[in-house]
Amino acid sequence: MNTGAALIIGAGADTGSAIARAFAAQGYHACVTRRPRNLDQLESLADTIRASGGAATPFGVDARDEDAMTALAVQIEDDIGPIEVCVFNIGANVRFGIGETTPRVFRKVWEMACYAGFITAHNVLPRMAARGRGTMIFTGATASVRGGSGFSAFASAKAGLRNLAQSAAREFGPQGVHVAHTIIDGMIDSNFIRDNVPSVDALRGEDRILNPDHIARNYVHLHQQPRDAWTFELDLRPYGENWS
Repeated sequence: MNTGAALIIGAGADTGSAIARAFAAQGYHACVTRRPRNLDQLESLADTIRASGGAATPFGVDARDEDAMTALAVQIEDDIGPIEVCVFNIGANVRFGIGETTPRVFRKVWEMACYAGFITAHNVLPRMAARGRGTMIFTGATASVRGGSGFSAFASAKAGLRNLAQSAAREFGPQGVHVAHTIIDGMIDSNFIRDNVPSVDALRGEDRILNPDHIARNYVHLHQQPRDAWTFELDLRPYGENWS
């Protein structure tokens, strides 16, 4: 049984929940967050983890709120234990042409997918460095390395998050903290995809869509890597993906 907490920022119904369950299965206390309006869904996730013998606590927190995130880190470390793992998993994927992307939309996407990542790192990484251990993983996407038509806001935010992760890895790696960035390149078997892609059953049967539990397994692997062989960037895609 591990001690300490695994903090999942953006524990959505699919990938984020799978990551939380995976770390809880390793013995960590899963601290799962979404915005306060989604607290009921977080309670359900926490109940599922507890029913499987794990420990979990939900927190309704807006990751863009500096004061709330500072209070969250203090509360977890005071009441639950040291944050040994932190996963920043907020997506904010929207598709609008540049002409249709309002300044408000662009700013909101950047706040959710990039700025909130900084606020998380600001509150978590120095605590890990003081102990000389810990893992922080930032979830990226194809847009982290390549801008696509209609994705100016999302690609800008994800590219910024990737560079934030790289800067953090260079700064905190020598202090014993493993910072990693993942590129999720392909469709994820999620509620949104199941509702909007008629061929999802065929894709699943042919292993051409990412299984959230398999993504989560790779996150656990990143955390468990010996520090003489750390991975900074791990890209995950189905075998048939065209490297879009």
